[in-house]
Amino acid sequence: MTKPAVTKETGFRHFTAAASYSWAGFLRVLREAAFRQELGFFVVSIAALALVGATAGEIVVAVVLFLGLFSMEAMNTAVEEVIDRISPEISIVGKHAKDLGSFAVSCMIAACCLYLGFVLGKHLFFG
Repeated sequence: MTKPAVTKETGFRHFTAAASYSWAGFLRVLREAAFRQELGFFVVSIAALALVGATAGEIVVAVVLFLGLFSMEAMNTAVEEVIDRISPEISIVGKHAKDLGSFAVSCMIAACCLYLGFVLGKHLFFG
């Protein structure tokens, strides 16, 4: 029987390996202009929520929504990289995959905006 090309870590080594892969993924997505813009949107949004006196619960929900946005952006970047690797020429399937990833990110941006609009409006006009 042949030895596997990659050995799987177990226990604490698995945890540290997974953490290093996650950090590498964060550093990779940080090179994306869209992700950096979304990080800026996050910082401004949390500051705005704090300024209007949003509750801790409202801020936690915003953080969770933004984590979803960051995850979606990372997945969109992954899809784009895979498509560019396996299909360097322009193809309709590749275009569809990239468009769907972009749509997923847009949905999360809309969710963040709707929630922020609701909470900010509640505190500014009805609070």
